[in-house]
Amino acid sequence: MDVLITGANGIVGTAIVDSLGGRSEYAFTGLDVEPHPDRETIVADVANYDELRPAFDGVDAVVHMAVYAPGFVDESWEDILRVNVRGTRNVLRAAADAEVESVIFGSTNHVVGMYEREHAPEIYDPTFELTVDHTDPVRPDSTYGVSKLFGEHDGRFFVETNAYPKRFYALRIATVGPASEDHPYAAAERGVEDGRWERGSDGYERQVARLKATWFSRRDCGHMVDRMLQDDTVEFDVFYGVSGNDRRWLDIEHARDGLGYEPRDDGEEWDGPPDA
Repeated sequence: MDVLITGANGIVGTAIVDSLGGRSEYAFTGLDVEPHPDRETIVADVANYDELRPAFDGVDAVVHMAVYAPGFVDESWEDILRVNVRGTRNVLRAAADAEVESVIFGSTNHVVGMYEREHAPEIYDPTFELTVDHTDPVRPDSTYGVSKLFGEHDGRFFVETNAYPKRFYALRIATVGPASEDHPYAAAERGVEDGRWERGSDGYERQVARLKATWFSRRDCGHMVDRMLQDDTVEFDVFYGVSGNDRRWLDIEHARDGLGYEPRDDGEEWDGPPDA
């Protein structure tokens, strides 16, 4: 299967290639705005349709992970519009024109982020009785979250009104880290390095509790994408991208039942950072 990954050099794109790149059934092609130092990459901007379009010829599936993900205090609407809205529309147009079968779209947990804002920090407690699944109302917490909802709805529009793509998977990704921070203590440890708090402080422990709930390990991320690439039953559907964390409030039963997703990691299995 020939698979094009947009945003291939990013945190999620590299997690997918690192997890699945050695599999004989896949031939991955990376696309990004900059070349990768170690992998051949098509250099193109998703916001420029003419640059983007040739990369879709001969492709069976597209994993669209190119994104503008700002800090939520100072969001840039113009950048969000250019990359997340126009860029996603361009990806769908190119997939339709090139007759690509499947599109996997990197959405975000921030499309339902107000549930967390409303209930934090109690929501990080494993006994807190809330699970948000694909049927619950969306409650975006940012313009970034709103832009990802556009992508989800545009994907549904394309599969229901065009011959191609035939399948669209909205993957609402929780927290994926780079390979060097693939553990639930990463955010807390960055705060120590930045001088924001000390280990064991309230701020540190809150970050640990949150990430133990939202962690989506790199191998579980790759596994989820594999399950989507192997699926031929979905026309449009929404799945939450999170590991099998005991503290999670995001549902994975829908992905278990519909895709055969079986996460291997649980943030609760960690009792300290790797170098502790």
